[in-house]
Amino acid sequence: MRVIAGSKGGRKLLDNKFEHIRPTADLVKQAMFNKIAFDIEGSVVLDLFCGTGALGIEALSRGAKEVVFVDKDKRSVNLTRGNLNTLGLTGKVLNCDYKKALASLKGKRFDFVFVDPPYQSGVYEDVLLLIDRFDLLSEQGVIICEQDKRNKIDQSIFQLAGEKIYGIKKVSYFVK
Repeated sequence: MRVIAGSKGGRKLLDNKFEHIRPTADLVKQAMFNKIAFDIEGSVVLDLFCGTGALGIEALSRGAKEVVFVDKDKRSVNLTRGNLNTLGLTGKVLNCDYKKALASLKGKRFDFVFVDPPYQSGVYEDVLLLIDRFDLLSEQGVIICEQDKRNKIDQSIFQLAGEKIYGIKKVSYFVK
């Protein structure tokens, strides 16, 4: 795994030695960031279920102003902090479950929210509900959900702005 572009482009991330972390493949990450490339500079980003921190780190490398990383697993949090330190980047890292994290961020506005939980977790709808309830998405903000291609996120709060399938993965984009 590596940072694809920006100030840290080409730099490697620390090796992921944990089976519970399924990092976003470089091809998928590149496609996601190509779609939002012109809006990432100066943005505020939430990397929910951050794992290695790869998505938020990519955002920082491409000019995001601020990134908040969230994961309930201490190993993931340590790996994210290690990657930030190795690359000389800073971000706020929260070690708690998504419900507690989203509640603690109430009223903060994010331009991009990456949602990449374990595929079979069944939390996508709850996450979107809480993002809305705590008013976490900026007016032009985008929620980007990575999931199993067979999954369908059933919700009526946000508008589906697009979907793309990459092998066994699907990336869905939601807006207000």
